[in-house]
Amino acid sequence: MVFPARRILVAGVAGSGKTTLSAGISERLGVPHVEMDDLHWGPGWTPRETFLADVAALAARDEWVTEWQYGAARPVMLARAEAVVWLDLPTRVTMTRVIRRTLRRRLRREPLWSAGNVEPPLRSILTDREHIVRWAWRTRQKYRTGALSLWERPDVEVIRLRSAREVERWLASLEA
Repeated sequence: MVFPARRILVAGVAGSGKTTLSAGISERLGVPHVEMDDLHWGPGWTPRETFLADVAALAARDEWVTEWQYGAARPVMLARAEAVVWLDLPTRVTMTRVIRRTLRRRLRREPLWSAGNVEPPLRSILTDREHIVRWAWRTRQKYRTGALSLWERPDVEVIRLRSAREVERWLASLEA
């Protein structure tokens, strides 16, 4: 399938595969992928002061694929998007992915994004309300509901994918 969009957002809850699919779209279509988390997070898990300016600069480009994340960034990116791919996967899938990803990142001490942050100690899931696993569980319905509002935008093509198999098939069908 020839996919004419060149400004593409990938929406979904934590663990839905936004970054993975964004990278795949980038590879298939030759459109630059910029990770929204890389723009947002500075050293020590602090938000970068330049975040909104960086988002505006990204949105102004002719071509990009990125994740539809962060409340302040969402309207800026959506205003320029030509298409949104919504990953509407089951909670059991997304939460399993969040837990596995968090464990892998912590055990391997993987540096995240250009800031080089690492996941906090696993015990912090019990004490930190903002720990990614707890945050993902708490916000999953809120972000799913937010994605439903995309259907009200007739100016943006919305592609809703409901399973890993649908995601794989759709990505494999893309042509520049």
